[in-house]
Amino acid sequence: MSYAPRPSEFLHCRESQAPRGAVRAGPGLLRRIFDAIFQSRQKQAERMVAAYLERTGGRFTDAIERQLTDRLISGDWRH
Repeated sequence: MSYAPRPSEFLHCRESQAPRGAVRAGPGLLRRIFDAIFQSRQKQAERMVAAYLERTGGRFTDAIERQLTDRLISGDWRH
C-alpha cells in the first residue's frame, strides 16, 4: 500500500530575505583552506600521473590504467 502526503503535511521553508544592498558572505576560512589543500593535492596527482605516462612511453593502455589506479589509491609512486 502506498502513501501520498497531502500538501498541508509539507513544511514550507522560505529563505530569509536579506535587505536590498546587503552583501552575501563568501565561504568561511575553513572551507577556503580545505579547497586550497584539495586543489593542491589534485594538481600534485595530475603531475604524478603525467610523469608516469611519460615514463611508459605516453601509451594509455588498460594495464597502465590499472597501475595508475593502484598507485593513486596506495600512494606508492616509487617505481
